[in-house]
Amino acid sequence: MYGKTISIIVLFVFLIASYSIYMGTIDPTPYFSQLGKPSPPCNTTTTTTRQPLRVFMYDLPRKFNLAMMHPNISDVEPITAENLPSWHQTSGVGRQHSVEYWLMASLLHNGGDEEEKEAVRVLDPELADAFYVPFFSSLSFNTHGKNMTDPDTELDRLLQVELIEYLENSKYWQRSGGRDHVIPMTHPNAFRFLRQRVNASILILVDFGRYPKEIANLDKDVVSPYVHVVESFADDVVVDDGALDPFEARSTLLYFRGNTVRKADGKIRVRLEKLLAGNSDVHYVKSIPTTQNIKVSTEGMRSSKFCLHPAGDTPSSCRLFDAIVSHCIPVIISDKIELPFEDEIDYSEFSVFFSANEALEPDFILSNLRQFPKEKWLKMWERLKNVSHHFEFQYPPKREDAVNMLWRQVKHKIPDVKLAVHRHRRLKVPDWWL
Repeated sequence: MYGKTISIIVLFVFLIASYSIYMGTIDPTPYFSQLGKPSPPCNTTTTTTRQPLRVFMYDLPRKFNLAMMHPNISDVEPITAENLPSWHQTSGVGRQHSVEYWLMASLLHNGGDEEEKEAVRVLDPELADAFYVPFFSSLSFNTHGKNMTDPDTELDRLLQVELIEYLENSKYWQRSGGRDHVIPMTHPNAFRFLRQRVNASILILVDFGRYPKEIANLDKDVVSPYVHVVESFADDVVVDDGALDPFEARSTLLYFRGNTVRKADGKIRVRLEKLLAGNSDVHYVKSIPTTQNIKVSTEGMRSSKFCLHPAGDTPSSCRLFDAIVSHCIPVIISDKIELPFEDEIDYSEFSVFFSANEALEPDFILSNLRQFPKEKWLKMWERLKNVSHHFEFQYPPKREDAVNMLWRQVKHKIPDVKLAVHRHRRLKVPDWWL
């Protein structure tokens, strides 16, 4: 009886093994050799290759972008990596708001390893995950009218009108309602006449200070750094024998140089000026961003332990990113600030935060900074050096630089974009839970 039972079991095992071999699911040699041995740990690492975001870039007339930099540029010859004009504006405001240019340039770049790129340009819109609209809206405001009452600002408005008409006639805009379109507007007055017409798009912004939540929010938009205007501190290193102590080498405790008369939450700058006056270890100077003043700021930030970043006309300002590339620990006083790449970068590892109320308490900031442990400062300084490359805008783009980080942020938005588009196509009534 036992022999019959064993024969049945052996036959059953043989049939299962034979079926598995026939179906191609196992290799019979290791299968039998591993009997009685513990199973190897499960490997959960995916073997699929990371795919870059596929971006279709509209071929807009040059007046929407490069002609603002070079008025005589051809509208007939296609813009390529070979004939792309370099960014020539060196003034603080011009460079500060040049994100739109660097995004366009990155899509034209055809060199390097595609697997290291976060976005690649596709010429067939049917293959695109996202659509880039190369309208230099920030440069348009700075070029066609630098204040709200300038008559030349009408040129900026007319460009917006023409662009909206162009987009709304596009098959691909109509298909998604503009949701998968990427539009940069880093100047707080960029696209100000018709920005409500692009409120469904993925906007590249530096903060949300000028926008109601129905136009801009973290669910769909991307927070960008400003392009820094001071030179990066490439030679900020510690000598191997410890001869150079960066903490002691930076003789100024707290540094600020910039406009002190600002709007909204930026009004705190005037009050801080009075609170911080009369301290020999504090440099707090009213200044405008001229070429000479930027050079002075470059040296000042490099020789300071902490760099003050109060809110400007909007919650953010270029000063924060100047401090980062100067490896000067940012002291951020802005209750409503949103920070770039914060899903990947922990700013508390290299920045100090005070609320507006704390900052306005007499001696609160200075007493905290004067007691700041040297060991903690050095740790933050090292971290600051390690993340500063994420805030570099350059051409050709480099792995993990600001442009690639921005495209990765856009890529993160695409699944929600597709969900919204698909739901919009089938919904007959508004969402019942809203």
